Amino acid sequence: MKISLHILKAHFAPFFGSFFILMFLFVLQFIMKFMDQLVGKGLSGAVIAELMLLNLAWMVVLAVPMAVLVATLMAFGGMASTNEITAMKAGGISLFRMMFPVVIASLVVTYLLIEFDNKVLPEANHRSKTLTMDIRQKKPTLTLVPGLFNQDMPGMSILVHKTFAESNDLEGITIYNYSDPNKNTVITAKQGTLSFSEDYKRLIMDLYNGEIHEINYTKPTMYRIVKFEKQRLTTVAQGFDFERSPLTSSSRSDRELSSGEMMYMVDSLRVIEKNIQERIDGFTKGLEEKLLLGSVTNTSPQKDFWRGVEQYPSVTSQMMFYRNNLDGEIANFDYQEKQIRELLVEIHKKYSIPIACFVFILVGAPLGVMARRGGFGVAASLSLGFFLLYWSSLIGGEKLADREIIEPWVGMWIANLFIGLLGVFLTYKIGKENIELNLDWWKKLIPKRIQTALFTNEEAEPQTP
Repeated sequence: MKISLHILKAHFAPFFGSFFILMFLFVLQFIMKFMDQLVGKGLSGAVIAELMLLNLAWMVVLAVPMAVLVATLMAFGGMASTNEITAMKAGGISLFRMMFPVVIASLVVTYLLIEFDNKVLPEANHRSKTLTMDIRQKKPTLTLVPGLFNQDMPGMSILVHKTFAESNDLEGITIYNYSDPNKNTVITAKQGTLSFSEDYKRLIMDLYNGEIHEINYTKPTMYRIVKFEKQRLTTVAQGFDFERSPLTSSSRSDRELSSGEMMYMVDSLRVIEKNIQERIDGFTKGLEEKLLLGSVTNTSPQKDFWRGVEQYPSVTSQMMFYRNNLDGEIANFDYQEKQIRELLVEIHKKYSIPIACFVFILVGAPLGVMARRGGFGVAASLSLGFFLLYWSSLIGGEKLADREIIEPWVGMWIANLFIGLLGVFLTYKIGKENIELNLDWWKKLIPKRIQTALFTNEEAEPQTP
């Protein structure tokens, strides 16, 4: 029992230390990516802080498995470097027995992360999206960066020289309208305002004191200039993602739902698919019958799958009816199948990422023993390499599954399966033999002062002239 507590205690500090470092890096990335769109836009500090807090949820999901891998590498590497592993083996304690308490702890972390994925993360994602939409509906100028072209409005490129944090006013506006391929229209204005229609489906731009320059490519000699004191432009708000959505479960995306809710949607979509398949079979049967039929009389119409076909007096018209409906049903079936696959991918992802905590224990413990170093540099390097491999496999599997190249469960579990089998193999080999992982070949490429900082448990080698 004391040995188990000692092994677990060796994991606590590396786990929490690496977790907070990773969270800091994720938050820093978020700040660098989005703060220029939020700060100085008239938003209160509380709103910005709330948005950052809601985005911490997805950061936790990524940081926990990687922190588990770093902690395992550092703990077992540290115990190997101080010969604790050798001493425990000499006392009759196998590597499997040393890993047992860590495996139990990883299963607990896996369970908690699964609960977090299904209860906390969907709600945080939904509230984050809702808050972002509220911010953008309040500040439609949010996506307009002074001095940079914005192409979010369909068929237009907008350049503004100045925006205001307290209002939706604009100064120095230049608009290139290329919605009509036969015309080239450039609109300039000294001032303007940006707002939404009452239903938030259209974007309204009121321009003041400007000019419209227009040239028609079909008549290049004609150049039209119109000066105005006020001009209103309207366009759909689709490009700005400003459409108001009701805050109900039906409006949530797959990242805002739990696995149970998504599974319910999958079952409903499969029922719809079954009904569509029945209609496809009916249209196919009817089309085959018309191909074999020579003529149809108006007085005694054929009894078909769809009675609406009786209004067509000729075989050709009935065949066209079946063919058009068949094409529409096939397209509808493909759409439903795509929706099901996307939901299944997200369902499997909610379990595959948490279970990576257990998988990383299997590969981290033997690698830590082989490396025989407990420094943060080696642990961070190895864990980063494995996590990049894992994450690239996960993203690639998601893309392949969405494109119907592989099954959703294969795309989401292939990385866990590969790394898990590698971990089982390494654990078995290390448990039976004393194998050391030699990392000295690449240390020659690193300056001595950096080596001293990374490998704190080793004495710096004397420099030779």
